[in-house]
Amino acid sequence: MRYLLFILLLPIYGFSERIPDKIYMPSIHTVKLYQENNQESIPLINLNSSDLLELHFDDIDDNVKYFYYTYQLCNADWQPAYLSSFDYIKGYQQQRISQYRVSGITLSHYIHYMAALPERNCMPTKSGNYLLKVFLNGDTSQLAFTKRMFVVDNKVSIAGRILQPFDNQIVQTHQKLQFSIDASQLNPPNPGQQINTLVAQNYKWDEAIHLSQPAFLRGNVLEYNGDRDCVFEAGKEYRWADLRSFRFESERIDRIDKTNQPTLVVLKPDGNRNSMRYLFYRDYNGWMDINTTESVNPLWQADYARVLFTYVPDGRQPFIGQDLHIVGELTQNRFDETSKMSYVPEQGVYQKELLLKTGYYSYSYATKDTKRPEIPASPAKTEGNYWEAENDYTILVYYRSYSGRHDELVAAATFNSRLGRSGN
Repeated sequence: MRYLLFILLLPIYGFSERIPDKIYMPSIHTVKLYQENNQESIPLINLNSSDLLELHFDDIDDNVKYFYYTYQLCNADWQPAYLSSFDYIKGYQQQRISQYRVSGITLSHYIHYMAALPERNCMPTKSGNYLLKVFLNGDTSQLAFTKRMFVVDNKVSIAGRILQPFDNQIVQTHQKLQFSIDASQLNPPNPGQQINTLVAQNYKWDEAIHLSQPAFLRGNVLEYNGDRDCVFEAGKEYRWADLRSFRFESERIDRIDKTNQPTLVVLKPDGNRNSMRYLFYRDYNGWMDINTTESVNPLWQADYARVLFTYVPDGRQPFIGQDLHIVGELTQNRFDETSKMSYVPEQGVYQKELLLKTGYYSYSYATKDTKRPEIPASPAKTEGNYWEAENDYTILVYYRSYSGRHDELVAAATFNSRLGRSGN
């Protein structure tokens, strides 16, 4: 009987090693999951609402395939919840992605797939973190990619503001998020242990700060205002690359080579901005906006190009003991081989080539310690840190009841360092 139970649980817990926001099939590109009609938004919907998310991705294999998707409910740490999928999915456990278009009037050939989520016959029924899994032919072992999404059931309120840190050594280079959570509606028996929070700067989920205990507790109000709580390097406004056309050379393009396909777009070299004065301008905080100036619909009428990024370090010498990464949605905000740049000794520069669709891209550079990967990547040596910088800070609040078997997402809010609170 024990072995039979283990076999029955395999389909539920067989994906604990899967990583959110990761592409497993090399032919899959430009995966985006966002709130309806808003490319610069996190994939978050309210529980039992009419909210919709748009899923878009391209397969450059140029053959129509049968892609399916399903949801995996996860806890706050993105480990699978101890629940069967029948407990949190209403309707079919798998759903086929039936909408697709073959690319048209483009030099690159691809199939564009799209879906509006959640569909009525495959609906999440609990709040929390969800891992969206897209796979081939109804076989969950043939993963194409995974994307994180959030379903929130607002049961607590969040108030907060962004300040300069109290520490004089970092007061000019860092930002501190100070906030409180009013859990009166939940009235938890032990709010200090049942509620935990996650804070991410500019949607860099892999380096988000987890807070399991508040600094102070006043009844059902949790205060997160400790000296060292939620302190982030401020960085600087993101760099940009206007790639909405592969014929017109925008201000960031050095040259375009069309002798081979896909087209090669060489961007002008980037350098260290640490010593440059701070200048505020509107940026996308790492988002990419898929768009084109040369056709009507950028979803399947936009071209692809190989885009070469070049970074020139000080003295053209490599960073000792550190890797250099491109940060932004164009690399899924991950710090792995996808974003890692290669040092070219002959030229004394770092380079990285990415296959990108026409659009407007915001990005930055950061160094990562090779021996201590637990330390967050830092923009100090590439961008500089200025406390005046404009950044978004997203707070997610999780609650686990004594009888609960997963972490509920009971609040979500985003604060802007210049504008204050921007929405729930």
